[in-house]
Amino acid sequence: MDKIPLTRAGHTALNDELKQLKSEERPAIIRAIAEAREHGDLSENAEYHSAREKQSFIEGRIKELEGVLSLAEVIDPATLSGAVKFSATVTIVDEDTDEEKTYQIVGEPEADIENGKLNIKSPLARGLIGKEEGDSVEVRTPGGEKAYEILKIEWI
Repeated sequence: MDKIPLTRAGHTALNDELKQLKSEERPAIIRAIAEAREHGDLSENAEYHSAREKQSFIEGRIKELEGVLSLAEVIDPATLSGAVKFSATVTIVDEDTDEEKTYQIVGEPEADIENGKLNIKSPLARGLIGKEEGDSVEVRTPGGEKAYEILKIEWI
């Protein structure tokens, strides 16, 4: 299996979520299932079925997080510099609209475009990798061709 690149903050967040699921959510759902069982007939017990469904979701998420964390390769941006690569925080400007945006290039499990966390596998991130400040980047997006200029690269 390939290693999954994560920032230190992303690794910590996933690890915290896993601990919370195991130490709080899992015991709470086990108690909820036991309580629902005490209500009698399980075939028509909505509380029981809801709790079992939630338990299934929690167990699936625990397995997913354990898998990601077992393959994680933590990359510290403080040790990097130069051209754009994983964990760089990049400020770009859309050459058509002059709209500035700042993104940190992160691994797939921690990507969150609304919070400026750009998946390394996205078309924009792939276009930015290896480029320097001042470079222009042409990116094919689902919305068509876009041109961006790299204003600043930071290693935060």
